[in-house]
Amino acid sequence: MRPGFGARRHIDQAEHMTKVFTSILFFMLMSVIASFQPAHAELRIEITKGISAAVPIAVVPFGYTGPGAAPFDVAGVVAADLASSGRFDPMDRKDMLEMPSSGAEVDFQDWRLLKAQVLVIGKVSPINADEYSIQFQVFDVFKREQILGYRMPTTRAAMRASAHYVADMIFEKLTGVKGVFSTQVAYVTVTGKGKDRNFELVVADADGANAKSISNSPDPIMSPSWSPDGRKLAYVSFEGGTSAVYVQILRSGFRQKVSSRRGVNGAPVWHPDGRSLALTLSQGDGNLDIYVLELTSGRLERITSHPAIDTEPEWRKDGRGLYFTSDRSGRAQIYELELQDKKAVRISREGSYNARPRLSPDGKQLSLVTLDRGNYRIGIMDLERGTLRVLSEGKLDESPAFAPNGQTLIYAAREGSQGVLATVSADGQIRGRIASADGDVREPVWSPFPPN
Repeated sequence: MRPGFGARRHIDQAEHMTKVFTSILFFMLMSVIASFQPAHAELRIEITKGISAAVPIAVVPFGYTGPGAAPFDVAGVVAADLASSGRFDPMDRKDMLEMPSSGAEVDFQDWRLLKAQVLVIGKVSPINADEYSIQFQVFDVFKREQILGYRMPTTRAAMRASAHYVADMIFEKLTGVKGVFSTQVAYVTVTGKGKDRNFELVVADADGANAKSISNSPDPIMSPSWSPDGRKLAYVSFEGGTSAVYVQILRSGFRQKVSSRRGVNGAPVWHPDGRSLALTLSQGDGNLDIYVLELTSGRLERITSHPAIDTEPEWRKDGRGLYFTSDRSGRAQIYELELQDKKAVRISREGSYNARPRLSPDGKQLSLVTLDRGNYRIGIMDLERGTLRVLSEGKLDESPAFAPNGQTLIYAAREGSQGVLATVSADGQIRGRIASADGDVREPVWSPFPPN
């Protein structure tokens, strides 16, 4: 079925809500009310296309100075993180001729023969029963010199998080771009069918590990959105058969219903200052329009007033304007609106269908869903030039979201009857697949960088 707009009115509320939201979901190129295969497992990242010039790197298993076995394989996580970027090609451990853990033990000639350009070594040392120190060094093999060295404290429970931080530091040193391995992703999974169907909102590490369900319901959950500080999620839940927007604090699990107005309550997105949400409501005349909800006071301001469907808001970087999707030109296109005068201007010009705008961290590009030769794919629009570049290759790709460094996008795709998450670099050169072994995942959103 081709995505589109439309909704019936003047019917009982439950049926009305289902039909309106089905329209919106089709419009966003998905249907959370369709049948899904069972799903709830940690995600697996597979690079399906990397760059031809991926840097050969050797990440040697870190030494352990304590008794017994090492508490955690730090180097294994670091190597997997760097490989998942598509920009590095870690050496297989079985091909390593030596396992140094200090600079004095490194024979650069051996690593040159193995064609490694970068060498990472390190060690884990116990401080007391639960505290440890991680020390690592990064070498340019051909120059025979250290380019990075660092020591950090950690605990047994935080060892994986520390390994991600090590990978972030190495990635930034070698590429000049901040790493995102210490960030998280949120997504929706659906298990079962019919009356046994269950929706879950899941938060996981960027590599798919440590997946935790923060909300579950037999009724649809959708449209997760991270707060700017990464401590909260806003989302839509149909608990009890009607839609409502919730804000949930991740650490405590406390959640608050912030909008349960008559009709549609959907598509929440945080203002850059974290004090308000833009969202889609159908209150009053039943038409879908964009509103801004101030969270502390509950003050609600209507932003668009048009007979067309206006939905999927996205804040501009300065917080003084919005991007949104509307069919006011006949088909879905992207518009920009200044809050001061509430005048909307169409900004997407290439293609007959463009929807679901999401702003890059630098505020210079919009990711979106575009109709490309009969397929719904992920594209990037340059806001200064107005040009559009198609990045993905699927038939029904949806829900794009930028990583906080702006280098990668995550989105939902379909492989046969199975829903998967996928990634693509902003230049289109690197593609990855993030699969759940047990079934479908949907509506991914990447967290901001952790607060300092």
